[in-house]
Parts: sequence; structure tokens; C-alpha cells
Amino acid sequence: MNYSHDTIPSERSPEPPSRLSEVLNQGLEVKLHMVQHYAELALLLVREILEDNVTALCGPRYCRHPADHTLRRWGANPGSVQIQDERIPIPVPRVRDVATGLEKPLETYQQMKAPLEVDSKLEEAIVLGLAQRDYGQVAGAFVEGFGLSQSSVSRTFQERSAGALEAFEERRLAREDFVALWIDGKYLAGVQIVICLGLTMDGRKLPLGFIESTTENAAAIGGLFRDLIGRGFRFEEGLLCVIDGAKGLYKAVRKTFGAHAQVQRCQWHKRENVVGYLAKKDQDTYRTRLSAAYRETDYKRAKSALMAIHTKLESLNRSAARSLMEGLEETLTLHRLGVYAELGKSLRTTNCIENLNGQLTKYIGRVKRWMHSDQRQRWVAMGLLQVEKKMNRIQGKDNLTLLRAALKQQIPTSESTPGKEPLADESFN
Repeated sequence: MNYSHDTIPSERSPEPPSRLSEVLNQGLEVKLHMVQHYAELALLLVREILEDNVTALCGPRYCRHPADHTLRRWGANPGSVQIQDERIPIPVPRVRDVATGLEKPLETYQQMKAPLEVDSKLEEAIVLGLAQRDYGQVAGAFVEGFGLSQSSVSRTFQERSAGALEAFEERRLAREDFVALWIDGKYLAGVQIVICLGLTMDGRKLPLGFIESTTENAAAIGGLFRDLIGRGFRFEEGLLCVIDGAKGLYKAVRKTFGAHAQVQRCQWHKRENVVGYLAKKDQDTYRTRLSAAYRETDYKRAKSALMAIHTKLESLNRSAARSLMEGLEETLTLHRLGVYAELGKSLRTTNCIENLNGQLTKYIGRVKRWMHSDQRQRWVAMGLLQVEKKMNRIQGKDNLTLLRAALKQQIPTSESTPGKEPLADESFN
């Protein structure tokens, strides 16, 4: 430990304290310095622990030993101890049995030199946005610290994130009872990541998988679904799939899950697509009307209100009217199933997965340089696992049994093989 003092040539700088008792006898300035540099304080305690261990084995320094006492102090070797997330070098006293010529390990030192690992706390700190280059500055606050350079943290994090990606991709799903899926894509460094979020019968939301794709391509998304099925994902009792209306998503759902799946198209996306065709002066009016129509809990009343809006739009803006009719029935799936009043707030839009995407951006958005696919996928997996810890159950979770019963009723009795491809809905072609 180095202290800086103003001196005159005839004076020598005072020796830094070597024991805690010396610190307690120092002035306030020295005590405050030790508090601010707590690693130095910890090192003093470490040295006292080691010295006490040696004294217990060999007796006090310079004492006479009985003839049968063969343990002796034997200098010191360089070593290190773990203080929080930092590896600190220290001199380690040696004890030798002069009768056998063998060294006696210090038990206290063995306990304090636990191998350095980038644990889950540091892993979480990195994912939360602590840049690895900044961690070197944090580590540098410790006295003579080593072992947590940017390169070592980076290597360890790569290993841990690779393990997390593998575990995420191989996580078994057979133990969970899923009743719904949200599927959506997000762009990351010019590449689209399509993410699948599952909803269990007890209301939990679980990220299930993701793929890298240039677009929301039906074949690629079908591959994602097949991977989930291969990991034990079950849908034989019916499944609600909430999507934004992209054709690739719709086709992949219908081809993979067949008549076992009901598609709920996001009402928010539908509303915004329609008003996007209108002049600015008309947008708020029709946004309000569409929202009111969708809030009708009865299927027939909601459909009637939407058709009335369509009639008005025909004379105002034919493109907006056509946009409303495209996939209209899929925006009313929850109404048709008779569970809109109980579950509409949670399942009528893609808000749940868009919230997940927003949280994911908070974790990985600070990465400035994406170098390759493996890096992207490792960070996405780590981010999803962090988001999963904080996800709440959906509102209306106690009514999911109603959704399950309604979905079962929609499965044709002749449908015996899950995954059978039905006729495509023309409105999505």
C-alpha cells in the first residue's frame, strides 16, 4: 500500500499500518482513507487471519519451541485471495515441518483463495448494460487488482453466454401446459430475430425460442415451431396464436398447428394500419371509433360496429376500407370464442411480446458492435433469460380454463393428426 506524504529531505515517510490495531490508533484522515479504499482494509484483515493461523501452528515469533514441536515459520510465497469480485495478490506465509521436510498448508488461506469466476452477479451486470471496457475501471479501484481485465471478463462471459444459449435452445417444454403463443420479430443489427413467447395455463409467460431471419418467412418460422414441438411443446388441446398479421407468421401457424390453432390478429396493429391511410384530420376520429368497436364484448355487436365503420370508410378512403376488411375475422377471434370480456385485455394485441422486445432492447441495446451470428444469438438468449425472471402473470389468468374449453370446441372431431395443413385463408394470401 502506498501513501503519499509531503516530506523534507531529513524525514522519512511513515510506514503504512500493517495491522488493524494500528489503523484504529491512526488519525481521522488515515481512517477515512482506509474506509474509502476498503480493499486495503480487507487486506489488513486477511494478513491478520493468516498470521493468527501461523501463530496457532508455530507459536509466537522468536519463541523457543519444545523438542517435539516441529512446525516452523519458513518465509513466504506469492499468492492471492478473493475479495468480492476482485483477485488481490498477497505474500502467503509458509509453515514447514522440519521433521519431515513437508510444508503445512494454511487452512485459512485455502478458504480465501477460492477460484475466480465471473458469477451470475457479474454476468447480469454485463447484460444489464455494464460495458466490459468499463469493468476494468471498476476492478482498478481495488489495490493492485488483477484477474478481471476486459479480455478475461469477455472470455468468461462468452463461455457463460454460450452455455446459456445451449441451455435455452435445449430447454424441455413437455412439463408445461401451454394455451397460447405470441410470435413477433425485432431487428437487431440489420437482422430480424423472430421470437416466440408462450403462455401457460397458470398465466406465466415464458420465452420459448427464436430464430434469425431476414424476414418473417413462413418456412423459417415453421422451423422454429417444429423445434419447439421437438422439445416437447404440446398443442393437441388447442392453441391461441397472437400475431401482428404478417403473412409469413399466419401461414406458418396454419401449416404447423392446423385446426388445433386459432389465430388472434393484433387489434392495435389493425387499427393503426387502417388509420394510416387516412388524412391527419380524420385519424383520431376513426382511431376512437375502431377502439370502441373492438371493446364490444359480444361478437355480433363488435362485427356490426366494424362493418358500419367499413361502410363510412368506403366513401372516405377505399384503401382504408380494404385494409379494415383484410383479416378482419382474425381480429375478432376472442370475441368469437366468447372469452373477450375475460381475456381481451391480455390477448387481443401483441403487447406482451412487444413489451418483452422492449425489455430485451434495454439489455442488449448498448452493444455497439455486432460481429457475427453467434454473438447476436448468445446476447439474445442471455437477455431473454434475464427478462423471463421479471415477467408477471397475465391479467385474467384465472379465466384461461375458459379459453382452453373454447379452443377444444373449435377442433374438428375428424382432426386426429396435429400439424395437418388446412386450406389457406384467402385474406392472407
